[in-house]
Amino acid sequence: MNQTSTSIRRFFFLSIGLIILDQVTKLCVKGFTLFGIQHEGMYLGESHPLLGEIVRLTFVENPGMAFGVSFGWGKVFLTLFSLIAGIGLAWYLSKLRHHSVWVQLGISLLLAGAIGNFIDRAFYGVLYNEGALFYGLVVDFIQVDIPDVNWFGQVYTHWPVFNVADSCVSCGMVLLFIMNKKIPMLNQLDPVVVPTDENPPHESGETDNTPPEQTT
Repeated sequence: MNQTSTSIRRFFFLSIGLIILDQVTKLCVKGFTLFGIQHEGMYLGESHPLLGEIVRLTFVENPGMAFGVSFGWGKVFLTLFSLIAGIGLAWYLSKLRHHSVWVQLGISLLLAGAIGNFIDRAFYGVLYNEGALFYGLVVDFIQVDIPDVNWFGQVYTHWPVFNVADSCVSCGMVLLFIMNKKIPMLNQLDPVVVPTDENPPHESGETDNTPPEQTT
């Protein structure tokens, strides 16, 4: 296995690790029952200080996108969009073997964020008896206090509540924005390598050592 392939594998493992972290934290907040172990979690709206009043653990749920943003799109469409985005990002990451490691990192963060929130939307409704398949709500729990901001007549006293997957999306987008000149176009991605004979006839450089036939 070459070094570039190993590097890509590491970024896929990073995505998987972040997805697991995202889901574990959400389950701890929302509660779960697994193998006879029951964890109650928090009730909706419950809030506890983590770093004074600057960072709080606040349990909210939203039907929309990252940071609670919702545009009124159909729920199934939004869930399927997350899945398609995740598949596309995984394919794109697999084609970045010979490109910037920072671009690889940015894509792996976006991949983790897309799949992390997809799991909520696709399965949480069924797992918690709150809705049908693809109609689950995204669990958010990290609340960060900010100075009061007046934005188009509306006053914001804190950053929208978010989760680990949202953080991955935000960090990935910022990183890719910084490294935008390193992001390859589709026609610049690594080509598909077709296995060939390592020593084709007349190209291996080896000489024929078979002794010539003797005639009488």
